[in-house]
Amino acid sequence: MQIIESIEDFRKISHKKETKVGLVPTMGALHEGHLSLVRAARRENDIVLVTIFVNPTQFGPEEDFLQYPRNIERDLDLLKKEDVDIVLIPTVDEMYPDGFSTTVNIGKLSEKFEGQFRPGHFNGVATVVTKLLSICRPNVAYFGAKDAQQCAVINKINKELNLGVEISIQPTVRDENGLALSSRNYYLSDSEKTTANLIFHTLNKMHKSWKNGITNSKILTNQAISTLQSDKSIELHYLAIVDSEHFEEVDTLKYDNLIIIAVKIGSTRLIDNITLT
Repeated sequence: MQIIESIEDFRKISHKKETKVGLVPTMGALHEGHLSLVRAARRENDIVLVTIFVNPTQFGPEEDFLQYPRNIERDLDLLKKEDVDIVLIPTVDEMYPDGFSTTVNIGKLSEKFEGQFRPGHFNGVATVVTKLLSICRPNVAYFGAKDAQQCAVINKINKELNLGVEISIQPTVRDENGLALSSRNYYLSDSEKTTANLIFHTLNKMHKSWKNGITNSKILTNQAISTLQSDKSIELHYLAIVDSEHFEEVDTLKYDNLIIIAVKIGSTRLIDNITLT
């Protein structure tokens, strides 16, 4: 496994034109969710490339950039076991050198739900993903479905900027209680993890209600919100049912709509979603 720390050194690597390259962009603090993306890339490509970069431009001034979990030695050990070919670990100064002022503005999609609670977040995501796709030039890039709005943003920039990459969205990986795996789960105490299990329980209950014939969005969300608000340790940021491309709220549920949720438990903010199937 090659470990490369500069973009210039990375660009010296050459591959045969017929070689298929799969990219898994990460911010480190790897867990089984990340590794599922790596394994998908390994199955489907000749070369597997992982990037580790905690991107400052997607964190707001009151967010946890400095506290975000980092354990590069552990991450590299996990990636080596997964037979990754190349790991690119660029520095902040290299990704955003002095005078850097270019950003990718997503428009309305970046202003709702996660964008409303984290102003500027998605423009930071769009900018760094555009840079990583430009630097790495993969055939396929892999992302997790847990970050549904982020996936919509990435699909949008890939399509509208003609980046020419196949975007592969992989299923959310959950623990035995249904909690979606996230690097921020490290912040949760044992009691907070127990509380967090209510997130998936709520989504799953809404999905079952839809399958049983309830298609009115307001009925489903109001019932679920009442359940969540009965637990005073949960701060609900949003619970909504939206289309998966534009994240516009829907009145009548149908196949492929998303139920999306964001809550704060203690000091930890968690997001999740489920697709109506």
